[in-house]
Amino acid sequence: MEGRNVVSWTTLVNGCIYNKKLDEARFYFDKMPEKNVVSWTVMISGYERDGRFLDALEMFVSMWNSGVGPNQFTCSSIVSACAGCSCLFFGRQVHGNIFKFGLPIDVILSSSLVDMYAKCGDISSAVIIFESIPVKNSASWNSIIGGYARHGFGIKALEEFERMKRHGVEPDEITLVNVLSACAHVGLVEEGEMHFESMGREYGIEAGKEHYTCMVDLFGRAGLLDKAETLIRKMPFEPDVVVWGALLGACGLHSSLELGIFAAEELYKLQQDHPAVYSLLCKIHGNKGVWTSVTELRKMMKDMKARKQKAGSWIESSFDISQRA
Repeated sequence: MEGRNVVSWTTLVNGCIYNKKLDEARFYFDKMPEKNVVSWTVMISGYERDGRFLDALEMFVSMWNSGVGPNQFTCSSIVSACAGCSCLFFGRQVHGNIFKFGLPIDVILSSSLVDMYAKCGDISSAVIIFESIPVKNSASWNSIIGGYARHGFGIKALEEFERMKRHGVEPDEITLVNVLSACAHVGLVEEGEMHFESMGREYGIEAGKEHYTCMVDLFGRAGLLDKAETLIRKMPFEPDVVVWGALLGACGLHSSLELGIFAAEELYKLQQDHPAVYSLLCKIHGNKGVWTSVTELRKMMKDMKARKQKAGSWIESSFDISQRA
């Protein structure tokens, strides 16, 4: 490795990240005798794109402590990482330091900030930043539409979708996922069906697994369990854990025992230790008064050691983040 400069080292690290070898990339990154803002940003963005959000945040802290200041690309990646792990306090600090360093805020960084605030529950801040973007792209619109949909403002999400089209911005796959999710949250079955059926015709978008999952959720929330089951059977690909989980959740909501058992069996085939299989079946059987089955299911939960996922709480303080169960 002798004779390598910071550019060649960074290229090596980036190559490992491109080939999905994050741990190998980190190995070479740690061996670098000198690191600049590009080196740090490459590693941070690699973690963020791979869904290793806490690693990205810890890397940013290390960068900060080493005396290397971020650029707008670093900030965009770290803000996206904050969105991924709902670290609002950390994200706000990064946002504040963007102004402190006088970094240019382009549409990419602005859209990342909108997405972060929306996913972290601060929808009012998301709206303020969104409206300040002079020329909005599809990512900007997707962030605000998704934010409204996620927090139960389905009608507002659909209004923004119409506004997006009036501004001449073409919807993409993510836009339609957000639109269908908005319809599901406010029970607009007919409108959801209309958007789902017109995706290919109006926008040239082929419905993917996420779109089908949204429709299963839409039908399930509305109590149209037969339509949800029929849609699953017509899917052009194999249903995954998320699809069966959506159907099982709807069966729990509407106490549908027979279909709930079917959904649970399919979910069990894909993930035997999924806690929802047992907890939702317990609820369905309990609502139906089948207490013997509830007792048996609880015994199965104990035998399988299935437990509800622990809710982690984030402890955030001045660029120092850890996770506590």
